[in-house]
Amino acid sequence: MMNFNLPSPFALILVTIMNNLRDMEIARLLGWYRIPLRSAPKVISVDYLAFYQTSTFGEHKWQIEYIAQVQGHELTSRAELLQDEIDHPHANQEYFKIQIGPLIPLPNPIPAKKWRRITFFYTTGEYLNQASTINDLIIKSEERRILWESLRERAHQNQSYHSRESLDFDLNQEVLASLLGFSQIKKINN
Repeated sequence: MMNFNLPSPFALILVTIMNNLRDMEIARLLGWYRIPLRSAPKVISVDYLAFYQTSTFGEHKWQIEYIAQVQGHELTSRAELLQDEIDHPHANQEYFKIQIGPLIPLPNPIPAKKWRRITFFYTTGEYLNQASTINDLIIKSEERRILWESLRERAHQNQSYHSRESLDFDLNQEVLASLLGFSQIKKINN
């Protein structure tokens, strides 16, 4: 029986880095993920994001436990995204804000095993649905050409930035801190 929350075999997936608990809570509660433009992969118009959790996640480190469907993206500044960090050294740098649907837990987390330091890379729903380790997500050389053609086609189709409609409202920083599970919002140097 197929899990209908998981991506189709042909879905394009960007494996991303989730390097702190706050960003995971932002993804879960507010429905977006950020990527600095300066280090962003060439194509962000994908169907899903898969979140690789770094050592910050303790017992849940070095694995992918969640994916989320991409609903749109836009280019903005870090200061716009994290309004409580307007004095951050990177506040004026450009970031992609990728709007996502609910976090979808994988039936079985995908551990890194040997790999620990991972950067962005692409895979497909077929590879994700069959993977038992991160290494299993790597597209084989004979299929890599098809992946790049799909990504190139996707990039041409999405020449402009898109974003879903979102509610624009000011959220009290104390309420945001409470939602994110912090006693107070602290500056995080990421």
